This record gives sequence, C-alpha cells and structure tokens, in this order.
Amino acid sequence: MTLALGLMSGTSGDGVSAAVADFVNRRFRLLAYETFPYPPALQRKLLRAHELKAPGISKLDFLLGRLFAEAALKIIKCAKLSPRKIRVIGSHGQTIYHGPRDPVPSTFQIGEAAVIAERTGIPVASDFRPQDIAQGGVGAPLIPFFDSYFYGKGPVRALLNIGGIANVTIAGKNLKKTAAFDTGPGNCLIDLAVQKISKGRKRHDSEGRWAGKGKVNRKWLSLLLRHPYFLKSPPKSTGREEFGEKFLNQHLGRHLGRRPLEVLATLTYFTAVTIFEGVRRFSPRPVKDVIVSGGGVKNLTLMRLLREFFAPVPVRSIEALGIPAQAKEPVAFAFLGLRAFQGEINHLPEVTGAGAACVLGKITRPHASY
Repeated sequence: MTLALGLMSGTSGDGVSAAVADFVNRRFRLLAYETFPYPPALQRKLLRAHELKAPGISKLDFLLGRLFAEAALKIIKCAKLSPRKIRVIGSHGQTIYHGPRDPVPSTFQIGEAAVIAERTGIPVASDFRPQDIAQGGVGAPLIPFFDSYFYGKGPVRALLNIGGIANVTIAGKNLKKTAAFDTGPGNCLIDLAVQKISKGRKRHDSEGRWAGKGKVNRKWLSLLLRHPYFLKSPPKSTGREEFGEKFLNQHLGRHLGRRPLEVLATLTYFTAVTIFEGVRRFSPRPVKDVIVSGGGVKNLTLMRLLREFFAPVPVRSIEALGIPAQAKEPVAFAFLGLRAFQGEINHLPEVTGAGAACVLGKITRPHASY
C-alpha cells in the first residue's frame, strides 16, 4: 500500500477537509474522509485575513497548523491506521491572497507545515502554488493533474468542482491535452450573502432553499456578468480578491436587507450560468458528461440550474463514482503531496500557463517520527 493523507481548506474558509487514500498505479482507494468545521469566529477571521498585520497573520498561520495536524490525526484514527503507515501529508493550506496577475505576481497560503509535521510525525508537502507562479503560471488550478491522471482515459468529461470558487477540468482520451480553469465564483458569493442576510446565524443556503424561493433579477444579473474575468481565455484563475465582499457590496449590497431571496436567486443563477458559459466557450470539444464535486453539490437549486443549462448532457454528483462530494480535493492533494515526496511532476503547465513542468510543493520533515 502507498498511503497518503490530504488536507484542504478552501476559499469558503468553513473548515478543513481531510482524507486518507491508497494509491496504486492509476487507481486510488479512499479509506477515510471527514470535514472538520471551523468555529464561526475563526471563519470570519480567515475571510478577513488579508487585512491583518504581520503578527496576526503569523499567529493564524501557526494556529491553522495545529488545527490541520489535529484533523490529520483524527482522520488517521478514523481509518484505523497508525501515523507510521502514512507516507506523506499533502496540505493545500488556506489561501489568504492570490494575485498571479499583479505587477509582482504572488500567492500566499497559511497553515504552518512544520507544526503539522512535528505534531503528526509525518513529512508534509505544502505550498504548492508559488513555484508555478515563479515559472510564469497563475498558480491554479492544480486539481487538473489529478483529474487527468485518474480520469483522462475515458470519455470527454467536464470535471467540475464547486467550492468557494468553481473550477473545471476538461479531460478525456480523445483530447490532445487537458483543459482547465476557474470559471468564477462557486459558493463564495452565495455564502457571503447568506451570512450578511442572517447576521451570521447561517453560513450557507442549505440545499439552496432560499434561492429556490426567490426570483432572478435580470437587471442585476446583467451587471454581474459584465465582469471582465468571464471573457478572459485560459489559463486563468481567480479568488475572493475579485469575487468577494467588495464585489457583493458594490453590486447587491443595498438589496441584501430589503430583497434577500431575490439576491440569493440571482447569485445562484449567476454562478450556474458562468460555469456553463465557461465550459461552452473554452472546452476544446463538446463534453459527454459533467461530474460535480465540492460543497456546491449540496445546493439543490444550483444543481437543478446546471442540469437545465447543460441538458441533454447529464450532470451528476461525483458520488455516482463512489467518492463523497467534498472528498475529491483532499484526495487530490494527498496525491499531489505524494508526487512531490517522490520527486515527480504534479501539475499541468498547459493549464496554469507555467513555462515548464515542475515538482510543486515544499517538503517539511518532522524531527522524529512517532
């Protein structure tokens, strides 16, 4: 067995997902998976981490390292394994800034790898994005390497992940090369609107019920769709820097209190249509299937809209392939971490725009294994 553990904390900042998987050739077997939610106060701090000064960021970096280590040890226990059995932990970290198109391109993830390594006794691969940016890429998306490796021999598919930001991989045996990019917002604007509307009492629109009761405002939708990101050709990636609180307040802030259901219906439609249009415009070939992972799978209104847009192409949850909807990303980072540990290439430069294929990730070894 070649066991690796993956840790993923996404743009929504709502918790850390952990998974243990066994990788053999071009197959993997998921042994255990769980998402460990953050306390609401920590989530709020993470979503505003870019506003912190150096001491606050440093403290948060080490605090997240502790939480990631706890999550790793818990998921190892769930899998009924010893830490000694795990070859490596692949930790994505928490992105607090992503600026690949800035005058000085940069990206910043926190969740101190040394703390994870020392508290688990397991080597950690972390900080995957910087080298891709140093090679001229946009540092994202990274999941397409996993998608291409494990699903690239089948029919042409759109492998869609809806986290805070939505990203898609177009992979299949009849393609000359894999295509992938961030389509734009996933859950981030919807979640943020719900938190503002509920004054922090709710984190998300459970099953998309509120959005399902509202009516899409076409005028608002037209304004949202004018964002230049949607016309950019891949390689491209985005984040809360473009689709966050500033964007929401600018376009819909004054309507949140007075017309909340209309806001949520419009944002959910906006998310669905930008995903569909991204695939339609930039897929090198028509897709035969759309496989959806991430927290967005639980938003039934969003999934209904996607099925309407893509029809007659089927839209299915990745659970149809036997993988829990939110397990894919931590499994993917377990694999990317394993590749980094083995010194093997673990990204697709044609997707990110990097000048060369690299081994992404920095390896941090514990002082002693437990």
